[in-house]
Amino acid sequence: MAATPPGRSPPQPPGLRETVARHRLAPRKSLGQHFLLDPALCARIAALAGDLAGRQVLEVGPGPGGLTRALLATAAARVVAVELDPRAVAALAELAAAHPGRLQVIEGDALTMDPAALLPGPEPRRIVANLPYNVATPLLLRWLRGAAALEGMTLMFQQEVAERLVAAPGTAAYGRLGVLAQWRCAEVRVLLRLPPGAFTPPPRVWSAVVGLVPRPEDPGPALFAAMERLTAAAFGQRRKMLRGALRTLGGAEALLAAAGIAGERRAETLTVAEFDRLARALLARDGAAAAGRPFSAAGRRARAP
Repeated sequence: MAATPPGRSPPQPPGLRETVARHRLAPRKSLGQHFLLDPALCARIAALAGDLAGRQVLEVGPGPGGLTRALLATAAARVVAVELDPRAVAALAELAAAHPGRLQVIEGDALTMDPAALLPGPEPRRIVANLPYNVATPLLLRWLRGAAALEGMTLMFQQEVAERLVAAPGTAAYGRLGVLAQWRCAEVRVLLRLPPGAFTPPPRVWSAVVGLVPRPEDPGPALFAAMERLTAAAFGQRRKMLRGALRTLGGAEALLAAAGIAGERRAETLTVAEFDRLARALLARDGAAAAGRPFSAAGRRARAP
């Protein structure tokens, strides 16, 4: 990005609503777009992300740039905005010109991008985004795989998804998504709930901002894959006892015995720590099978982190 000549101020971008009108940014349902156009609300969400001083921030789905402007108003070192809609990319170019060196706009699909690669350098990385509803869950799952490289995530979801993320064992909302999020993050909590009228156009449901603080330990791709397989099987047939629900993984009884978990329990009763034990037992069993070694429940009970 070209630097502003000495003595000359960067060009000022038009107002947010003027930007929407100039670039004909009518929200598109196919892209899951629901724009945040209230500057005070955008500033509040940016504040919920905590102190961004010296941080690199990734924003996905910025649209016309309401939240982007709020992030640039903080002391963040750099903001990278990934946008799939070429209309919004053109609108954001005006904002980037007003903040030379601080805002980078990338046109593309965030589902194919690695946050750590987008935010190189020694500065801590955070993700702050009003996520497009139609890709919010797959995006989160992708980011959880590399969560050890992130300092935090402040993300907007449909309220139903947010409730699943923070759900406790034994509740109706507790499931695969909550287990994976709480396994990889030391803190997962709802920070703010928003009515449909906060967005343009209003969605049919309430939304919620969720704050996630990743654990610094990286379980590695093999253990993460084992946890994904385990939770998919366990909650895929959640009304069944675990000895039946985990039958698709093979050797369910030995697997449960290795983790010290009774086969008559159901998935929604297990804590995240118990799922961790099961995932480690599954990984150990698969590793033993690949090496041609026998797998035994004896001595295989892995400790939770």
